[in-house]
Amino acid sequence: MNASTPIHPAPDTPVGRQALALAGVFQAASLVDELARTGQVEQRAWDTLIHATLDTNPENFEAIYGGHPNNLRLGLDTLEGVLGRRQANPVVMRYGFSLLMLMNKLRGNNAMMDDLGQHLTRVQGQAEHFGETHENIIASLGEAYQQTLSTLKTRIVVQGDPSLLQSRMMPERVRACLLAGVRFGLLWHQQGGRRWKLIFQRNALKKALDTL
Repeated sequence: MNASTPIHPAPDTPVGRQALALAGVFQAASLVDELARTGQVEQRAWDTLIHATLDTNPENFEAIYGGHPNNLRLGLDTLEGVLGRRQANPVVMRYGFSLLMLMNKLRGNNAMMDDLGQHLTRVQGQAEHFGETHENIIASLGEAYQQTLSTLKTRIVVQGDPSLLQSRMMPERVRACLLAGVRFGLLWHQQGGRRWKLIFQRNALKKALDTL
């Protein structure tokens, strides 16, 4: 995230903030799919997810995603598919909704929330030394996911090229993405997001996307 990135005010409606947070969830889902199939990711989208995961005490809502909605462009485009405006990738949709389910499980497990918070505090200290996207940081984020969220019964099975998925640092990168998706899922819930609202507030979400 560039320090000179202009800060654009977040939408001043709960639905607008929900749309941005939900875009983060589906951006993570999209990058998991890209990693599993190609081994590559869009750098800006990746940097935004890692920054959001590490910034557990942001100054304001906009700081979480770096201040510009284009940092969540991949997720916003994917959200258009969720709302039926464009062709949706069923694998990405499955990952996205599975992340929301995982987030709900985490919310009901205070011990795991505390454990994950302690993991992230340690990783934040590492990031100050190495930088947010250094492979040591990604490895630590992947380990945090593996030791907490991956132990829940609700598990996300990633489909893709087996040789890629087993390559160096790939499991850690995928897990770091999944952790970022859960982080944005928690943000979405904090902003009033609920799964039933995806049906009953569909038109309001579409208007929010048009504004963004």
